[in-house]
Amino acid sequence: MRTRVTDLLGIRHPVLLGPMGGGTDARLVAAVSHAGGLGLLAASFLTPEAIEAEVAMIRELTPMPFGVNLLLWRSADKVEAVLQHQPTVFSTAFGDPAPYVDLAHEAGALHVHMVSDVPSAVAAARAGVDVIIAQGEEGGGHVGLQSTFTLVPQVVDAVDIPVVAAGGIGDGRGLAAALALGAEGVLMGTRFLATREAPIPDGWKRAILDAAGHDTVRTSIPDYASESAWPEPIAARAIRNAFLDRWLGREEEVRRLGNVLGDQLREARRRDDPSEMNLLAGEVVGLIHDLPSAGALVERIVKEAEALLPQLAAKASGRAAPNADR
Repeated sequence: MRTRVTDLLGIRHPVLLGPMGGGTDARLVAAVSHAGGLGLLAASFLTPEAIEAEVAMIRELTPMPFGVNLLLWRSADKVEAVLQHQPTVFSTAFGDPAPYVDLAHEAGALHVHMVSDVPSAVAAARAGVDVIIAQGEEGGGHVGLQSTFTLVPQVVDAVDIPVVAAGGIGDGRGLAAALALGAEGVLMGTRFLATREAPIPDGWKRAILDAAGHDTVRTSIPDYASESAWPEPIAARAIRNAFLDRWLGREEEVRRLGNVLGDQLREARRRDDPSEMNLLAGEVVGLIHDLPSAGALVERIVKEAEALLPQLAAKASGRAAPNADR
Protein backbone atom coordinates (compact mmCIF):
# COMPACT_ATOMS: atom_id res chain seq x y z
CA MET A 1 0.00 0.00 0.00
CA ARG A 2 1.85 3.05 -1.30
CA THR A 3 0.84 6.69 -0.85
CA ARG A 4 2.56 10.06 -0.82
CA VAL A 5 2.95 9.60 2.95
CA THR A 6 4.86 6.33 2.62
CA ASP A 7 7.04 7.75 -0.15
CA LEU A 8 7.80 10.97 1.72
CA LEU A 9 8.50 9.37 5.09
CA GLY A 10 10.37 6.38 3.67
CA ILE A 11 8.07 3.81 5.29
CA ARG A 12 6.36 0.69 3.92
CA HIS A 13 2.93 1.12 5.47
CA PRO A 14 0.81 4.28 5.91
CA VAL A 15 0.38 3.69 9.65
CA LEU A 16 1.71 6.10 12.30
CA LEU A 17 1.92 5.67 16.05
CA GLY A 18 0.18 8.42 18.00
CA PRO A 19 2.76 10.19 20.21
CA MET A 20 0.94 9.81 23.52
CA GLY A 21 2.55 11.36 26.58
CA GLY A 22 3.14 8.58 29.07
CA GLY A 23 2.01 6.04 26.47
CA THR A 24 5.04 5.81 24.21
CA ASP A 25 8.65 4.86 24.76
CA ALA A 26 11.60 3.71 22.67
CA ARG A 27 10.43 0.09 22.63
CA LEU A 28 6.96 0.85 21.25
CA VAL A 29 8.24 3.45 18.78
CA ALA A 30 10.87 1.05 17.45
CA ALA A 31 8.36 -1.80 17.16
CA VAL A 32 6.02 0.27 14.97
CA SER A 33 8.85 1.60 12.82
CA HIS A 34 10.47 -1.82 12.46
CA ALA A 35 7.16 -3.21 11.18
CA GLY A 36 7.11 -0.63 8.41
CA GLY A 37 5.03 2.11 10.01
CA LEU A 38 6.28 5.30 11.65
CA GLY A 39 6.81 5.35 15.39
CA LEU A 40 6.50 8.75 17.06
CA LEU A 41 7.97 9.38 20.50
CA ALA A 42 6.18 11.84 22.83
CA ALA A 43 8.93 14.06 24.24
CA SER A 44 7.08 16.97 25.85
CA PHE A 45 7.32 15.43 29.32
CA LEU A 46 10.91 14.20 28.93
CA THR A 47 14.08 15.97 30.00
CA PRO A 48 16.70 16.63 27.31
CA GLU A 49 18.74 13.80 28.82
CA ALA A 50 15.77 11.43 28.61
CA ILE A 51 15.10 12.46 25.00
CA GLU A 52 18.72 11.63 24.14
CA ALA A 53 18.48 8.24 25.86
CA GLU A 54 15.17 7.31 24.22
CA VAL A 55 16.36 8.31 20.74
CA ALA A 56 19.58 6.32 21.22
CA MET A 57 17.57 3.26 22.24
CA ILE A 58 15.24 3.59 19.23
CA ARG A 59 18.27 3.61 16.95
CA GLU A 60 19.66 0.54 18.71
CA LEU A 61 16.39 -1.32 18.16
CA THR A 62 15.72 -0.42 14.53
CA PRO A 63 17.36 1.30 11.56
CA MET A 64 13.95 2.42 10.26
CA PRO A 65 12.59 6.00 10.20
CA PHE A 66 11.02 7.39 13.38
CA GLY A 67 9.86 10.72 14.74
CA VAL A 68 9.81 12.78 17.93
CA ASN A 69 6.81 14.87 18.96
CA LEU A 70 6.40 18.08 20.98
CA LEU A 71 3.27 19.86 22.19
CA LEU A 72 4.11 23.40 21.14
CA TRP A 73 1.92 25.17 23.68
CA ARG A 74 3.93 23.74 26.57
CA SER A 75 7.30 22.46 25.32
CA ALA A 76 8.53 24.68 22.50
CA ASP A 77 11.67 25.21 24.60
CA LYS A 78 12.67 21.61 23.81
CA VAL A 79 12.77 22.01 20.02
CA GLU A 80 16.55 22.25 19.94
CA ALA A 81 16.90 19.27 22.26
CA VAL A 82 14.87 17.20 19.80
CA LEU A 83 16.28 18.43 16.51
CA GLN A 84 19.91 17.97 17.54
CA HIS A 85 19.27 14.21 17.36
CA GLN A 86 18.09 14.51 13.74
CA PRO A 87 14.97 12.33 13.81
CA THR A 88 13.42 11.49 10.45
CA VAL A 89 10.31 13.38 11.48
CA PHE A 90 9.77 16.35 13.79
CA SER A 91 6.15 16.07 14.91
CA THR A 92 4.25 18.94 16.52
CA ALA A 93 0.74 19.66 17.77
CA PHE A 94 -1.36 22.27 19.58
CA GLY A 95 0.44 25.42 18.59
CA ASP A 96 1.80 27.41 15.68
CA PRO A 97 4.38 25.36 13.75
CA ALA A 98 5.57 28.29 11.61
CA PRO A 99 8.60 29.28 13.76
CA TYR A 100 9.97 25.73 13.63
CA VAL A 101 9.53 24.58 10.02
CA ASP A 102 12.86 25.94 8.77
CA LEU A 103 14.63 24.68 11.89
CA ALA A 104 13.28 21.19 11.26
CA HIS A 105 14.27 21.21 7.61
CA GLU A 106 17.75 22.55 8.40
CA ALA A 107 18.17 19.63 10.81
CA GLY A 108 17.22 17.23 8.02
CA ALA A 109 13.82 16.38 9.48
CA LEU A 110 10.41 16.43 7.86
CA HIS A 111 7.84 18.47 9.77
CA VAL A 112 4.52 16.77 10.53
CA HIS A 113 1.88 18.85 12.33
CA MET A 114 -1.42 17.79 13.92
CA VAL A 115 -4.55 19.95 13.70
CA SER A 116 -8.14 19.69 14.86
CA ASP A 117 -9.72 22.28 12.53
CA VAL A 118 -9.42 23.45 8.94
CA PRO A 119 -7.99 26.97 9.55
CA SER A 120 -5.11 25.47 11.52
CA ALA A 121 -4.44 23.04 8.68
CA VAL A 122 -4.35 25.83 6.10
CA ALA A 123 -2.01 27.92 8.27
CA ALA A 124 0.34 24.96 8.82
CA ALA A 125 0.46 24.15 5.11
CA ARG A 126 1.26 27.78 4.30
CA ALA A 127 4.02 27.69 6.90
CA GLY A 128 5.66 24.85 4.98
CA VAL A 129 5.00 21.72 7.02
CA ASP A 130 5.33 18.51 5.04
CA VAL A 131 2.36 16.48 6.30
CA ILE A 132 -0.85 17.40 8.13
CA ILE A 133 -2.45 15.06 10.68
CA ALA A 134 -6.18 15.79 10.95
CA GLN A 135 -7.39 14.55 14.34
CA GLY A 136 -11.08 14.03 15.06
CA GLU A 137 -12.70 14.47 18.45
CA GLU A 138 -13.50 10.76 18.85
CA GLY A 139 -9.81 10.12 19.40
CA GLY A 140 -8.29 9.51 22.81
CA GLY A 141 -6.18 11.96 24.75
CA HIS A 142 -6.47 15.63 23.84
CA VAL A 143 -8.83 16.44 20.98
CA GLY A 144 -10.81 19.26 19.44
CA LEU A 145 -14.49 19.54 18.52
CA GLN A 146 -14.94 18.14 15.00
CA SER A 147 -15.33 14.48 14.05
CA THR A 148 -12.81 12.60 11.93
CA PHE A 149 -15.40 11.78 9.25
CA THR A 150 -16.08 15.46 8.55
CA LEU A 151 -12.70 16.97 9.41
CA VAL A 152 -10.48 14.81 7.21
CA PRO A 153 -12.13 15.50 3.82
CA GLN A 154 -12.39 19.20 4.61
CA VAL A 155 -8.67 19.35 5.40
CA VAL A 156 -7.86 17.31 2.27
CA ASP A 157 -9.83 19.81 0.19
CA ALA A 158 -8.14 22.79 1.85
CA VAL A 159 -4.45 21.85 1.50
CA ASP A 160 -2.27 20.39 -1.24
CA ILE A 161 0.10 18.39 0.98
CA PRO A 162 -0.48 14.83 2.26
CA VAL A 163 -3.01 14.39 5.05
CA VAL A 164 -3.05 11.65 7.70
CA ALA A 165 -6.32 10.81 9.47
CA ALA A 166 -6.48 10.34 13.25
CA GLY A 167 -9.26 9.71 15.75
CA GLY A 168 -11.40 6.59 16.01
CA ILE A 169 -9.21 4.39 13.80
CA GLY A 170 -8.25 0.92 15.01
CA ASP A 171 -8.43 -1.63 12.20
CA GLY A 172 -8.18 -2.14 8.46
CA ARG A 173 -11.67 -0.78 7.93
CA GLY A 174 -10.58 2.49 9.48
CA LEU A 175 -7.54 2.66 7.21
CA ALA A 176 -9.67 1.95 4.14
CA ALA A 177 -12.21 4.58 5.22
CA ALA A 178 -9.46 7.14 5.76
CA LEU A 179 -8.16 6.53 2.24
CA ALA A 180 -11.70 6.95 0.90
CA LEU A 181 -11.92 10.31 2.67
CA GLY A 182 -8.77 11.46 0.89
CA ALA A 183 -6.20 10.82 3.61
CA GLU A 184 -2.98 9.04 2.68
CA GLY A 185 -2.34 7.34 5.98
CA VAL A 186 -3.63 6.94 9.52
CA LEU A 187 -2.32 7.75 12.98
CA MET A 188 -3.52 5.57 15.86
CA GLY A 189 -3.03 6.11 19.56
CA THR A 190 -5.54 4.09 21.58
CA ARG A 191 -5.16 0.98 19.41
CA PHE A 192 -1.39 0.98 20.10
CA LEU A 193 -1.97 1.40 23.85
CA ALA A 194 -3.53 -2.07 23.70
CA THR A 195 -0.31 -3.78 22.59
CA ARG A 196 2.28 -5.81 24.42
CA GLU A 197 4.93 -3.09 24.12
CA ALA A 198 2.84 -0.13 25.32
CA PRO A 199 4.44 1.25 28.53
CA ILE A 200 1.21 1.67 30.48
CA PRO A 201 -0.14 -0.27 33.48
CA ASP A 202 -1.93 -3.55 32.82
CA GLY A 203 -5.07 -2.14 34.42
CA TRP A 204 -5.25 0.58 31.77
CA LYS A 205 -4.90 -2.04 29.03
CA ARG A 206 -7.63 -4.18 30.60
CA ALA A 207 -9.89 -1.13 30.82
CA ILE A 208 -9.46 -0.55 27.07
CA LEU A 209 -10.35 -4.18 26.33
CA ASP A 210 -13.41 -4.05 28.60
CA ALA A 211 -14.79 -0.67 27.49
CA ALA A 212 -17.36 0.12 24.82
CA GLY A 213 -17.20 3.22 22.63
CA HIS A 214 -19.93 4.95 24.63
CA ASP A 215 -17.91 4.49 27.83
CA THR A 216 -15.59 7.39 26.96
CA VAL A 217 -16.15 11.04 27.80
CA ARG A 218 -14.58 14.30 26.65
CA THR A 219 -13.61 16.32 29.72
CA SER A 220 -11.03 18.72 31.15
CA ILE A 221 -11.12 17.18 34.62
CA PRO A 222 -7.78 15.29 34.28
CA ASP A 223 -6.11 18.51 33.15
CA TYR A 224 -7.60 20.59 35.95
CA ALA A 225 -6.44 17.93 38.42
CA SER A 226 -2.87 18.26 37.21
CA GLU A 227 -3.13 22.09 37.01
CA SER A 228 -2.39 21.88 33.31
CA ALA A 229 -5.34 23.45 31.51
CA TRP A 230 -4.91 23.06 27.74
CA PRO A 231 -5.74 25.80 25.21
CA GLU A 232 -9.45 26.12 24.42
CA PRO A 233 -11.31 24.24 23.03
CA ILE A 234 -9.01 21.25 23.57
CA ALA A 235 -10.10 18.67 26.15
CA ALA A 236 -9.22 15.08 26.97
CA ARG A 237 -11.15 11.95 26.05
CA ALA A 238 -10.93 9.17 28.61
CA ILE A 239 -12.73 6.05 29.74
CA ARG A 240 -15.25 6.79 32.49
CA ASN A 241 -14.30 5.25 35.80
CA ALA A 242 -14.97 5.87 39.49
CA PHE A 243 -12.68 8.91 39.57
CA LEU A 244 -14.38 10.67 36.66
CA ASP A 245 -17.88 9.72 37.76
CA ARG A 246 -17.14 11.23 41.16
CA TRP A 247 -15.99 14.57 39.74
CA LEU A 248 -17.97 15.08 36.51
CA GLY A 249 -20.11 18.19 36.96
CA ARG A 250 -17.84 19.45 39.76
CA GLU A 251 -15.18 21.04 37.58
CA GLU A 252 -14.78 24.16 39.72
CA GLU A 253 -14.06 22.01 42.76
CA VAL A 254 -11.49 20.12 40.73
CA ARG A 255 -9.85 23.41 39.75
CA ARG A 256 -9.63 24.44 43.41
CA LEU A 257 -8.20 21.12 44.55
CA GLY A 258 -5.75 21.00 41.66
CA ASN A 259 -2.70 18.88 42.31
CA VAL A 260 -4.27 17.24 45.35
CA LEU A 261 -6.35 15.27 42.85
CA GLY A 262 -3.43 15.10 40.43
CA ASP A 263 -1.39 13.31 43.08
CA GLN A 264 -4.27 10.87 43.53
CA LEU A 265 -4.29 10.11 39.79
CA ARG A 266 -0.54 9.56 39.75
CA GLU A 267 -0.67 7.31 42.81
CA ALA A 268 -3.50 5.27 41.24
CA ARG A 269 -1.33 4.73 38.19
CA ARG A 270 1.58 3.62 40.36
CA ARG A 271 -0.57 1.03 42.12
CA ASP A 272 -2.31 0.07 38.84
CA ASP A 273 -5.84 0.95 39.95
CA PRO A 274 -7.94 1.50 36.79
CA SER A 275 -10.92 2.73 38.79
CA GLU A 276 -8.96 5.78 39.97
CA MET A 277 -6.31 6.49 37.29
CA ASN A 278 -6.51 8.70 34.20
CA LEU A 279 -7.56 6.26 31.45
CA LEU A 280 -7.02 8.34 28.31
CA ALA A 281 -8.57 6.48 25.37
CA GLY A 282 -10.78 7.10 22.36
CA GLU A 283 -14.12 5.77 21.19
CA VAL A 284 -12.27 3.08 19.23
CA VAL A 285 -12.05 1.07 22.48
CA GLY A 286 -15.23 -0.64 21.33
CA LEU A 287 -13.26 -2.25 18.49
CA ILE A 288 -10.31 -3.43 20.59
CA HIS A 289 -10.43 -6.98 21.92
CA ASP A 290 -6.84 -8.23 22.05
CA LEU A 291 -3.26 -7.30 22.98
CA PRO A 292 -1.08 -8.13 19.97
CA SER A 293 2.49 -7.03 19.47
CA ALA A 294 2.72 -3.61 17.83
CA GLY A 295 4.43 -5.06 14.77
CA ALA A 296 1.77 -7.73 14.26
CA LEU A 297 -0.90 -5.04 14.62
CA VAL A 298 0.62 -2.90 11.86
CA GLU A 299 0.77 -5.87 9.49
CA ARG A 300 -2.77 -6.97 10.35
CA ILE A 301 -4.31 -3.56 9.76
CA VAL A 302 -2.63 -3.14 6.39
CA LYS A 303 -3.62 -6.64 5.25
CA GLU A 304 -7.22 -6.02 6.31
CA ALA A 305 -7.35 -2.78 4.34
CA GLU A 306 -5.71 -4.32 1.27
CA ALA A 307 -8.27 -7.14 1.29
CA LEU A 308 -11.17 -4.78 1.87
CA LEU A 309 -10.51 -2.18 -0.82
CA PRO A 310 -11.19 -4.43 -3.86
CA GLN A 311 -14.29 -5.79 -2.13
CA LEU A 312 -15.60 -2.24 -1.70
CA ALA A 313 -14.89 -1.44 -5.34
CA ALA A 314 -16.73 -4.58 -6.42
CA LYS A 315 -19.65 -3.84 -4.12
CA ALA A 316 -19.97 -0.32 -5.52
CA SER A 317 -20.03 -1.66 -9.08
CA GLY A 318 -22.42 -4.50 -8.29
CA ARG A 319 -19.81 -7.18 -9.08
CA ALA A 320 -18.66 -10.01 -6.86
CA ALA A 321 -15.31 -9.22 -5.24
CA PRO A 322 -12.44 -11.58 -6.04
CA ASN A 323 -12.05 -14.19 -3.30
CA ALA A 324 -14.95 -12.65 -1.39
CA ASP A 325 -17.10 -14.91 0.75
CA ARG A 326 -20.38 -15.81 -0.93
